[in-house]
Amino acid sequence: MSTSYSYTETATFTVTHARHMAAKVAADLKRMQRFYGSPSDERIEQFEAEVTELIRAGYLGTVTYGFQRNGNWIEPTLRYTAKDLAGASANDDDPGRVRHNANVSGAVFKSYLTYSAAWSQLTQAERDAFEKTLPISRGGAAEPGITGYLASDRTYSSGGKALDRATVRSF
Repeated sequence: MSTSYSYTETATFTVTHARHMAAKVAADLKRMQRFYGSPSDERIEQFEAEVTELIRAGYLGTVTYGFQRNGNWIEPTLRYTAKDLAGASANDDDPGRVRHNANVSGAVFKSYLTYSAAWSQLTQAERDAFEKTLPISRGGAAEPGITGYLASDRTYSSGGKALDRATVRSF
């Protein structure tokens, strides 16, 4: 006689998972604020709430926070790219290691967001309705360039999804 066993695991991505990852983004932004004076506490709360909702709904492509000079991202700038782990696992790193002492003279703090493929599946009415629930109203703009390059340095994950963080580095 032979015995066979099977095991099935189902993971449901919840708002708690999204908040876990968004809190790490907020911690990175708080460190940036401590080193460079931007963004404000109010803006960090808005960014955290926006990222939470976009991750939860599966609409986040990338979001970039940092400083721009002459229309290009410079150090210190952080870019987060959302991905579905599709059953794989990923690190859930601690936030931090935001570079201090970068030259931000003449630079302005900005953020830039792109949406996922799931966003493009929505009708315009669905997009408009979802955007009304967000704390930040974004307009369309061309994606800024980068002075330097992006170096992947952290991964924040929970519930089968992840945010890969890359940092702008100078040549």
